[in-house]
Amino acid sequence: MSEENTTEKEVAEKKEDVASIEANAQADEGVKLEGLYAFKVGMTSVYGESGENIPVTVLKYEPFVISQIKTEDTDGYQAVQIACRPKKARRTGRAEKGHLSKTSFENGAQVIREIRQAVPEGAEVGGKVTIESLAKGDKLKMTAKSKGHGFAGGMKRWDFGGGPASHGSGFHRRPGSIGNRTWPGRVLPGKKMAGHYGDEVITVRNVEVVDVLKEESVVLVRGGVPGARNTLVKLVKEATTK
Repeated sequence: MSEENTTEKEVAEKKEDVASIEANAQADEGVKLEGLYAFKVGMTSVYGESGENIPVTVLKYEPFVISQIKTEDTDGYQAVQIACRPKKARRTGRAEKGHLSKTSFENGAQVIREIRQAVPEGAEVGGKVTIESLAKGDKLKMTAKSKGHGFAGGMKRWDFGGGPASHGSGFHRRPGSIGNRTWPGRVLPGKKMAGHYGDEVITVRNVEVVDVLKEESVVLVRGGVPGARNTLVKLVKEATTK
C-alpha cells in the first residue's frame, strides 16, 4: 500500500510541476489583449497563398508592459493600460515613477496608452503583452495621426480646381468667392478655405492583418497606414457580428 501511495503522490507532484511550467511559460510569453500599439516602418509587398501580390504596411511591435488595470469600481470603466520605451531618470517626475514602480520602468516610460476591454485572465501589473494578441486574418480598426503639411491653400488642402491657367487671368490658385449676399451676410461655418493641412487623427476600419511575424516582432497589414515613419498606430480588433 505504501508503494502505491508513493506512486500516486509522485504522479500528482509531476502533474503539478507540469501545470506550473505551463503557467510560467504562458506568463513569460505574455497576455493577449484585444489590440496592440505598433510603430509604422514603411510599405512593401508580399505574395499571398494564391500568388497575388499584396501591398502591405510594416508595423514594428516593441515590448509593452501592463502598467495599470482599470476596473469599474476604481475608474468607472474597464481598460488595460500599457507602457513601453523607458525614459531617462532626469526626464521623469516623482508621480510617474511611483505609478510605474511595479513595472520594469523604474524611471517612467515614453509611451503610455490604454486599450478599453474587459480585463483578460492572467493580466497583472508588470506582465508582458504578447504580439500574438493579433493573428493572421484579423479585421482591425486602425487609428493614427496623419502627416502634417503646415498651412496650405485651398487647391492643395481641398483639391480645388483653381482658375484659368492662361496668361493674364489673375486667378490661378485662388479659392474664389467665399461670401453670400446681404443675407446671411457672413461666411458660413465649415467653409472650405486655406488652413492647417494634415496632422489629424485618422481612423480606418476593416483593415486586414496579412501576417504576424513573431520572431521579428512585426505585424503586416493590408494597404497604407496614415502617418509618417515611426508614427504610433493603434490596432484594435473589430467586433465580429454573426
